[in-house]
Amino acid sequence: MSPHVAIVTDSTAYLGQDALTRHRISVVPLTVVIGDEALEEGTEISAPAVARALRQRDPVTTSRPGPAEFDSVYKAAAAAGADSIVSLHLSADFSGTYDAATVAAKDAPVPVLVVDTGMVAMALGFTVLAAALAAESGGTAEEAVAAAERRAAEMSAYFYVDTLDYLRRGGRIGAAQALFGSALAMKPLLQLADGRIELLEKVRTASKAITRLEEIAVERAGTRRVALAVHHLASADRAAALADRLRERVPGLDELVVSEVGAVIGAHAGPGLLGVVVSPL
Repeated sequence: MSPHVAIVTDSTAYLGQDALTRHRISVVPLTVVIGDEALEEGTEISAPAVARALRQRDPVTTSRPGPAEFDSVYKAAAAAGADSIVSLHLSADFSGTYDAATVAAKDAPVPVLVVDTGMVAMALGFTVLAAALAAESGGTAEEAVAAAERRAAEMSAYFYVDTLDYLRRGGRIGAAQALFGSALAMKPLLQLADGRIELLEKVRTASKAITRLEEIAVERAGTRRVALAVHHLASADRAAALADRLRERVPGLDELVVSEVGAVIGAHAGPGLLGVVVSPL
C-alpha cells in the first residue's frame, strides 16, 4: 500500500491477520462485556467463549471504542508516514464506532476520511480491502473511499439465526423487531439492507432455512465473478457444508472465505448463526 494513505477499520471486519499484515490495515477493537468483565475483541475474548456465555445466559453486552482509541491509531499512522487516512467502520445503526472515529478525526494530525460503510463482518472486510487495494495502486484517500463505496453498493449479506432472541435483546433487529412475535415460532432469514438488519423470510425448519439461504446466495451471485464469505457461530460443520455446496454452484467464484464471526457479532446473533456475504468483483 502507498505509505501516504493509511487504512483503518474496526474489529468487526473479521479480516484475517495475513490480510491485515499484507495490506497494512490498522484495527481498532470493540469490546465485549461478560458480567462485569470488559474484554477486547480479537485479543482477549473469542467467539466460542461468547457462545458459551450466551448458552449459560450470562449477561453479555458490547461496547464501542472511544475517541481516544482512534486518536492513538491515527497518530501512529501519521508518525509512520501517512499524509491521509481512510477509516472504514461497521454500520452506524449497529454501533457508535463511526461516531467515535469521527470525533477523533477532528483532531488527527493528518486528514481523516471516516466512512460509515453500512456493513459488518466480511461485508465490511471486503469493503476495507477495496479501499486498501485502491491505495496500494497509488490512489488518493478520496479514490480509496470511492472504491470502497462501489464495492459496498454491490454487496449483499444474508443470514440465518436459530432465534431472534439475541438480536432482540441487543436492540439490533431494526425493522424486523415489529415482526419478532410472529417470527419467533419460525426460523428467520435476515438481510443487511441500508445498514440495518431486516427480516427477509420466515421458514418452518432450520434445514429448509439453510437450503433457502444457499438458494438466495446462488441467485444473487448469478454468473458474475464474485467473492463469497460464509460466517458462523458455533456451527462449523454447517458452515463447511454450505461452503462446499456454494463452491459447486457458483460458476464465477473467485474467492471463498469461511470463518467464525468474532465475539461482538456473535454476542448479538447467538449460537447457530450462519451467514453468507456475496461481493461482486
